[in-house]
Amino acid sequence: MSIISPPPNKNAIKIVIAFAAIYIIWGTTYLAIRIAVETLPPFLMAGVRFVLAGLVTFVFLRSRGVPLPTREQWRSAAIIGAFLLVGGNGFVTWSEQQVPSGMAALIIATDPLWITVFDWLIFKGAKPGKKTVFGLILGFLGIVLLIGPGQMQGTSGISLFSLAVLFMAPVLWSLGSLYSREAALPENAFMATAVEMLCGGSFLVIAGLLTGETARLDWAGISLRSLTAMAYLTIFGSIVAFTAYVWLLKMVQASKVATYTYVNPVIAVFLGWLILSETVTAQTLIAVPSIILAVGLITTQTTKKEDGQLEEEETAVSQGTAVAD
Repeated sequence: MSIISPPPNKNAIKIVIAFAAIYIIWGTTYLAIRIAVETLPPFLMAGVRFVLAGLVTFVFLRSRGVPLPTREQWRSAAIIGAFLLVGGNGFVTWSEQQVPSGMAALIIATDPLWITVFDWLIFKGAKPGKKTVFGLILGFLGIVLLIGPGQMQGTSGISLFSLAVLFMAPVLWSLGSLYSREAALPENAFMATAVEMLCGGSFLVIAGLLTGETARLDWAGISLRSLTAMAYLTIFGSIVAFTAYVWLLKMVQASKVATYTYVNPVIAVFLGWLILSETVTAQTLIAVPSIILAVGLITTQTTKKEDGQLEEEETAVSQGTAVAD
């Protein structure tokens, strides 16, 4: 009697590919941003990137019959786009003119820490448990180790203003993520993302114009290397990886999807060292596991909560770095 093995689960293969996409692609976006801003103005580059990605997604969804967003949904998308894409991604992109890509990735990886704190203090969420509090303390100690006295004293070649702008990115991203939980958005998650990218991208272009980036833009000096990095960010970072992310949220637990926040910084630090010769100090080697462990403690804490809270809180945490990359 022969035993016939069941055919492989097609969804299982797709899940593996989707995880690989958010692990690897989002881990490389910090390097790509650093390369893009070598010869492209940060706000204009980020704005054009998101407008193009949002437009392509929007047109595709409309061709498939997805309803147009309402006026209220456009308003919510504009607010979220301002927090997530201007405050989150835009500030990261601007700061990477000076800040190494690996350091930027590690600071952005602290999104779940800020989400936990703001959810409790501002949005009246659950008080953090002991495990979460320990994770918060460990995470902030990791940040102190990462920055170090050189950066704090302004002697590392990185301006304190650039660091301050970078630190604001996860703060604003977290506030926007928490606001999005109750905001009126299109039922289709991809359409919601498309209009957020369109609104946020438009705001980024305006920011570039207001800060005089067009006047400082050297068209002849734009390198193919920077243009290629921008194209990579638009196609793979904004469209491919985020599509995989949204699909994964429907297929597996959000806490499992959130594991990309542990992987992305490691890839970013490694690539920054390998390709851009960014310095990896002993402080960085201590800060990396500290921050990753802290994020792990916080994101896995939701598994002990009641099922009624689980889905909402897991999603809030996992959204912490969704399209910031």
